[in-house]
Amino acid sequence: MALSSDAPFEPRLALASLSGESDAAWAREGAEEAGVAFMGGIALDEAARAAARDLVARGRSEFLPPDPIQFVDEQLGALSSVPIRPGINVRSTALEPIRAVAHVCRRHDALLELNAHCRQDELRTVGCGETLLADSDRLGEYVATAADTGATVGVKVRAEVPGVDLPSVARTIEAAGGSFVHVDAMDSESVVADVVDATELFVVANNGVRDEATVAEYASMGADAVSIGRPSTDPRVRERVRDAVDRLLPTDERTEGGEVVRFTSNRPGPDGDESPTSIESVDKS
Repeated sequence: MALSSDAPFEPRLALASLSGESDAAWAREGAEEAGVAFMGGIALDEAARAAARDLVARGRSEFLPPDPIQFVDEQLGALSSVPIRPGINVRSTALEPIRAVAHVCRRHDALLELNAHCRQDELRTVGCGETLLADSDRLGEYVATAADTGATVGVKVRAEVPGVDLPSVARTIEAAGGSFVHVDAMDSESVVADVVDATELFVVANNGVRDEATVAEYASMGADAVSIGRPSTDPRVRERVRDAVDRLLPTDERTEGGEVVRFTSNRPGPDGDESPTSIESVDKS
């Protein structure tokens, strides 16, 4: 379990990315309850974007801006005055786009989350998503490339992938310079404890987080934080989970004059614009 001083976000509640939905406006709505919002996922290179277009063709919501790196820059910039740490979840089959987006994340003090989680056939066919879990050399290279820029880097992973040992994957992430791992436990919640025991990474537990009972379960396994997935758009769920997090997952908040000090970015967004960037334009070419 990570030491509180190493925590990449406070409070210990994350909003997990929702494909084609998690933008700056979504993050802004959850800022009162969460410590970080992982926007995205964003397909960075042409292979990943082609797979995302195929997903859109069969009715899935995806982000497909004309320039994904610029889009990330604009989305992160739109949160510059919002009291939540921004994060971005990305997919790529190539190193250079990962390096480029990591530089953007470092500039905005945002968390970069590499996607080793998505299981759609279109993404797996091109080598994205959960295929990385069984390719430790490639995953390690992705993490090292991003971490070498000075960005804070982690990976979202999935349990119950045949032949994949998640504690071993976590050790690969840590050895490559990663700082956190975001574990979708599926129906194997105990894997969170296995990952916690395997490394010093900051462990974010995901799947089924709805209330105090689910937060307590992951806290008992040593998770450093929890994340909300689909219910992240429901303020009642966010508030309920935040209350539980405050009680069950200690934070690294500091006080000045009796008031809690939370993360706030003072960097201006692109062109000084603090409003969220529109995502209605979708590239379906």
